[in-house]
Amino acid sequence: MIDIKIPTVGESITEVTLVKWLKKDGEWVERDELIAELESEKATFEINAEQAGLLKTIANEGDTLKIGDIACQIDDKAIRPEAKVAPVQEEIKPAATVNAPAQTTSSDVKASPVAAAIIADKKVDTSVIHASGTGGKILKNDVLEALASPGRKPGQALFTRNERREKMSNLRKTISRRLVEAKNTTAMLTTFNEVDMSRIMEIRTKYKDKFKELHGVGLGFMSFFTKSCAFALQEWPSVNAYIDTEEIIYHDFCDISIAVSAPKGLVVPIIRNAESLSMAEIEKKVVELAGKARDNKLSLEEMQGGTFTITNGGVFGSLMSTPIINIPQSAILGMHKIEERAVVVNGQIVVRPMMYLALSYDHRIIDGRESVGFLVRVKELLENPELLLMGKDPVKALLEL
Repeated sequence: MIDIKIPTVGESITEVTLVKWLKKDGEWVERDELIAELESEKATFEINAEQAGLLKTIANEGDTLKIGDIACQIDDKAIRPEAKVAPVQEEIKPAATVNAPAQTTSSDVKASPVAAAIIADKKVDTSVIHASGTGGKILKNDVLEALASPGRKPGQALFTRNERREKMSNLRKTISRRLVEAKNTTAMLTTFNEVDMSRIMEIRTKYKDKFKELHGVGLGFMSFFTKSCAFALQEWPSVNAYIDTEEIIYHDFCDISIAVSAPKGLVVPIIRNAESLSMAEIEKKVVELAGKARDNKLSLEEMQGGTFTITNGGVFGSLMSTPIINIPQSAILGMHKIEERAVVVNGQIVVRPMMYLALSYDHRIIDGRESVGFLVRVKELLENPELLLMGKDPVKALLEL
C-alpha cells in the first residue's frame, strides 16, 4: 500500500483544501493519472497516482490538509480488473402511435394549440416558460404566467426566502485579505482619462487576418495596452516600483500582471519582460495564461511577482471603475468598455469609439505628476500606435527633437 501525501507547493503555503476527487474510492488508477484537485491560498493544482492500483481515499472533499498529510492510498498489489465488454443490444423498433403529435412552436418545444397561438401572437420566448404539462408540454396557463411575471426564471417559486451557506475557498480568502490589505496599507488614489480607439481598431481590421496567418494568434487589444504600458513604465519608473519598508525598489524590467477572471476567482498571471516582447509574443502569452487560468492550471511561479497590473472590466460591460492596487505593486491600469460617443475633433463634433482609462496608484510613492504623466503617455501611444515601434514620432526621431 502506497501513501499519497500532500506535496510541498510553495515556501509560504502550509495547508491546502481538497476540492475534488477526480477518481472514486475503490476505483482502479493508472500510474501518473490525475486523482485529486487541491487548492492553496494562491492556486489550484492536482496530485497524481505514483503507481497503478486500487485507490483508497482517506481525506474527504472540502477537508483542509497540511503539507505532508496522507490524502489517499494506492494498493499497488491489487489485481487489475478485467475490462468489461458491453452486451450487444437487440434493435428495438419504436411502437407505432395512433395519437397525433402535440402542436409545437419549434422542433423542440411542445405546446397545446391555445398555448401555441398565444406564443405566436405575443412572440413569447419559450425558454422563459415553465412547462407544466405531461412530457414537458406547454399549457395555456404556463404562457399566461410567463407574460404576467416577466423577468422571473421558469419555475421559480414566488416570495421565496431561502438562504444557503458555502465555505469560502482558500483562494477567495486570499483575494479578500489582499484587497482589504491594499485599501488599508496604501494611500490609494485614482486618476482618469479617455482614449480614442479608432486607430487601433483600424489596424486590427486591416491586419488581423494576416497577423493570425503569420503568427497563429489573434490580434487583440491587450498587446497594444501591454506595449504602451511597458514604454510608459520605463519613462515613469516610480509607477513600476514599490515600497519595501523604508526603501523604494525600482525595476529596469516590466513584469506586467494581467487580471483574469478564473472559475475560482480573480488571478493575476504575469507577462515577464513585456518591454522585450513583440506584439505577437505578447498575444501568445496572453492566450496561454488565460487558458491556464480557465483550466486552473496556473503555477505559483506564473503568478508571483509582477511590477504593474492591467485589468479589463470592459469585457463584462464596465464603463468606468476604480481598480484596487495589486500589492505590493504601486499602480494598476483599468481598461473599460469601448463605446461610441460624440467628441470634438478640430472644432467638429464627430462619433468615435472611446474608452475610459483609470489608473489607481499609491500616493506614497507616486505623485500627481507621475500618475497623470504616465496615463497621458499611455493615451498618446494608444491613439498613435506607430509610436510603439520606437516610442517616439519618427519625424521627431529623424530631427533629433
